[in-house]
Amino acid sequence: KNCGCGHTPVGRLLGCLGLFFVVILTCLSIAYFTVGCSKGAFKHAAVAADSKLCSDIGRDILHQGGSAVDGAIAALLCTSVINPQSMGLGGGAIFTIRDKSGKVKVYSSRETVPKSFKANLLDDCPTKLTLISGSQWIGVPGELRGYQHVHQLHGRLPWARLFEPTIKLARKGIPVPAYLAKLLSNPLIGNLIRNSSLCQLFCKHDKTVLGVGDTLRFPKLADTLETIAAQGADALYNGQIGLDLVQDVKEAGGTLSMEDLRSFKVQVADPWPISLGETRMLIPPPPAGGAVLAFILNVMKGYNLTSNSMKGDQRIQTYHRFVEAAKFANGQKHVIRDPAINYAKNASYLLDGAFADTIRDLISADRTHNDEYYNAQPLVDRFGTTHVSVLADDGSVVSVTSTINHVFGSAILSPRTGIILNNELADFCGRVASIRAGEATLSFTLHSVFSRCVLATGEQPPSSMAPTILESSSGGTLAIGGSGGSMITTAVALSLMNHLWLGMSLQEAIAAPVVFVDSKNGLNFGPGFDEVTGLKALGHRVEDLKYSFNAVNAVAQHRGCITAVSDQRKMGRPSGY
Repeated sequence: KNCGCGHTPVGRLLGCLGLFFVVILTCLSIAYFTVGCSKGAFKHAAVAADSKLCSDIGRDILHQGGSAVDGAIAALLCTSVINPQSMGLGGGAIFTIRDKSGKVKVYSSRETVPKSFKANLLDDCPTKLTLISGSQWIGVPGELRGYQHVHQLHGRLPWARLFEPTIKLARKGIPVPAYLAKLLSNPLIGNLIRNSSLCQLFCKHDKTVLGVGDTLRFPKLADTLETIAAQGADALYNGQIGLDLVQDVKEAGGTLSMEDLRSFKVQVADPWPISLGETRMLIPPPPAGGAVLAFILNVMKGYNLTSNSMKGDQRIQTYHRFVEAAKFANGQKHVIRDPAINYAKNASYLLDGAFADTIRDLISADRTHNDEYYNAQPLVDRFGTTHVSVLADDGSVVSVTSTINHVFGSAILSPRTGIILNNELADFCGRVASIRAGEATLSFTLHSVFSRCVLATGEQPPSSMAPTILESSSGGTLAIGGSGGSMITTAVALSLMNHLWLGMSLQEAIAAPVVFVDSKNGLNFGPGFDEVTGLKALGHRVEDLKYSFNAVNAVAQHRGCITAVSDQRKMGRPSGY
């Protein structure tokens, strides 16, 4: 046969030999870059979401030729139905995106303070861990505007196609997912559902809360999604859906207006880079929590950790150092604020190696210290959110964290639209913590004046959300992030420390038991953590972890192999091809 080169027998022979060697070299190249792939690894693309169904939907979008952004949006829309307690159109998101050229940008559509809000709002902030519900806490939702913005820049498939799988789920109904059923069976959450408008979605006719074996439907949300799929995000931000949403919020006592929706803008920024040895980490800047995450890892980097750091007595010392770094991180959270609002303090010093060296020198090997030593503020912890990591076959990467803040947000359902609203303004409660700690010396009047002045229209609240992309000097890529509110920082930091330095695979690193350092510097341990006694002996205060919502999801590519991990703590599973 003619192999496409030459017209003489010799020419044809040389052409065939050339083609033969090209084929051989290609096969050897593929073999080289895929040899040693672990079981379950993928070759082309992968999605790690909070559930197998949503990971599958994201994967299918990628397989249809969608970009990493397309896959992420489809997986997030699905999650708004599978884990509606975590996120949805009534919330906001932060995307860290690397396009196929290698350029990385951060797109934040986090909720903002509305033009009008309750006077003395932060006087209502609780002093202990609890669910904060009510229309007064609703921020301007930016989730959908964020989807539109990143899709216009990085999407491949038609906008409407990304909505089709979730519209079907919402319309037809789904068996109550196992993780959601577990939450609904919690007495605190069940009571919240029964005593709020959420009962319209999550209660039976006799007002008992749905459970395993029941069917969950979102008919109004399906209508809303169909309209948005056809008309775009403006259907909410400048159309009838927005008018209906605002009307429902006002009837619930809230202050959201059409002016708030029309004026919402996605914030675009360059990521902040930090070197972690042979790995470059790219984090979202404030008011996201990337700087606090980077600070912990920068401190730990100086200990030159290896797999030997988890052997014998070194194991307790490694965890002790990590906990101490997390305590110092708690003392720095007050500088995480929206840079669009004129605050003098720039959190970039948290990435400075010299600052990490100074903190490392303050960590004692044989004991911990009182809270004042770390400049700790008596904050109240938060929990909620979801995270999706995506890697597409063209090399584009998305790490995105989305939230309605606490579990079920404000517990306000918009009956006309089917959208569950956030309680994002509760994230500003940390600003009154230091005043409350000194109330004995401050007058009530001064407290009230301060509370009225700490919010600014259009401001994004501080967050622990830290959707991150890491690039290794050998060409590897890792997209990682977490959910769980305040638990995000230590969970993601520990997962990265396990994987980058302690010799664990990505699967092992995420599955490893977690120690969560709460905002009062108490230690809370996940199941299977064996170093409790040793850390107590060093003086650490151990708390009872009543609620655990942390989950880390990640996708990594190295030498042609793609590994995807969805945290089993939220019963998630990844998908790819």
